[in-house]
Amino acid sequence: MTTARLYLLLLCGVLSLAGCGADRSASDTSSPDTAASAPAPGAADTARTAPDTTTDGGVRVLVLGNSIAAGSGVSPQQAFPARLQQTVDSLDWNVTVQNAGVSGETTAGGLRRIGWLLNEPVDILLLELGGNDGLRGVDLTSTRDNLTAIIDTTLSTYPDARVLLAGMQIPSNLGADYTRQFRDLYPSIADRYDRVTLIPFILEDVATVDSLMQDDGIHPTAAGHRVVANNVWEYLRPMLEDRRVRDPA
Repeated sequence: MTTARLYLLLLCGVLSLAGCGADRSASDTSSPDTAASAPAPGAADTARTAPDTTTDGGVRVLVLGNSIAAGSGVSPQQAFPARLQQTVDSLDWNVTVQNAGVSGETTAGGLRRIGWLLNEPVDILLLELGGNDGLRGVDLTSTRDNLTAIIDTTLSTYPDARVLLAGMQIPSNLGADYTRQFRDLYPSIADRYDRVTLIPFILEDVATVDSLMQDDGIHPTAAGHRVVANNVWEYLRPMLEDRRVRDPA
């Protein structure tokens, strides 16, 4: 499948998914999921109910995302947030990955939800939003403002928190300038913060590989989610290790 075909399908299909339910894995509240690699993401496909980090001193990772995080088309245990949970469990780390992914979510929707999601402590926010904005041609100033507001709200509520910003790319249907500006939006935001780390493209090595994408050309297969989990784990693991050094159990 070519990149152009993939994203044409993405453009036509993602917008129809706004009503699809979100997948979850660790806990909920219109968000939960988990998973990734150290031994290797997906080594176990059974998610557990993670401990309440508000009482046991564990680390809470909040995944605020759209249908990719929600795991549309796969089981909750196969979505990348669940695979991240399976990985930290295999390491016996006291970490809860809460999946707050909602299919069809936009940055505006994420901004509306973030305050409520922050009612429980957050150590690391994985922010996986913006793709639906780009596919709908939302003004990039609005997308930038929403992402920035989500980050600012998180860091002002929990000054020691860290943010992982998941970069996304879109097809050139809306013009080369918009496509380029959208791609550059994520690094430009990350560069503004000391406590924000960029994942350049969360679907790296997935988006253009037929065997890793579902037939809709939009969502990763279970195998694709393993790769996504690996992509995320590359950046998440050092954050968790740093947290463990500073706050030993």
